[in-house]
Amino acid sequence: MTADLFDAAAMYDDDYLHFFASPEGDNAPTHGPVVGTAYAATSAATDIVWRLLDLQPGMSVLDLACGHGALANALAARGCKVTGLDSSAVFLDRARTDAAAMGVDVEYVPGDMRQLPAWTGRFDRLVNWTTAFGYFDDLTNRRVLAEMTRVLRPGGRMAMDLDNLPRFLASYTPSRITATRDNGDMLVDRHHLDPLTGRFEVERTVLRDGRARKLTFLKRLFGFPELRDWCTAAGFTTVAGYGEDGEPLNIQHNRMIVIARLQ
Repeated sequence: MTADLFDAAAMYDDDYLHFFASPEGDNAPTHGPVVGTAYAATSAATDIVWRLLDLQPGMSVLDLACGHGALANALAARGCKVTGLDSSAVFLDRARTDAAAMGVDVEYVPGDMRQLPAWTGRFDRLVNWTTAFGYFDDLTNRRVLAEMTRVLRPGGRMAMDLDNLPRFLASYTPSRITATRDNGDMLVDRHHLDPLTGRFEVERTVLRDGRARKLTFLKRLFGFPELRDWCTAAGFTTVAGYGEDGEPLNIQHNRMIVIARLQ
């Protein structure tokens, strides 16, 4: 296990849910790179995942870094046997509450994606959604991919949703207001891109209820050819790239969906 590059618990907390899991609707940034908001709603993301992974009711699915469970619960509602794993207790509590309200059964497990439980060959499909990969050093990021292949059955498939690097860089800004609420709460981000590591580093100021706090986080940016080669090295045999509309990846897409299959 390696040392964390930032404090994930400080990042993925109740403030995050306040801004990004709000019933108030679209929280798209005012300018700069589009993030998970490229999908109009959870149902749109679910439709794409369902089609690109060729999902069927009854399949076992791992939502790795499931967050607050929006996608995991939606897949369970369509008949999949879903397990969601995340390191954030706050997110898992929200996911369980929402699952109960929807009347769906999802196994939510606290854990670390770098070292998954003894699930070797357990899952038909694996989902890693909304830029939930690339938060460690490169050696450890590769280990996460190896863990993905370990828990998939032969013939299993993985779907990963990330920033589309060409589009992301074209809309790069040094700072932006990332999310706002009607009462004046907002997230303000300052950006730094390190070309030596490929890491996008963010200093975030959280303004909520008249109080301010700062935190930092980072994510590794990938072009498709690099990530394709990483997936192949981890044991996947075929790797394809798509955009948020489910069509083959091009420079206009905001999101890059990687679909990888085991032999």
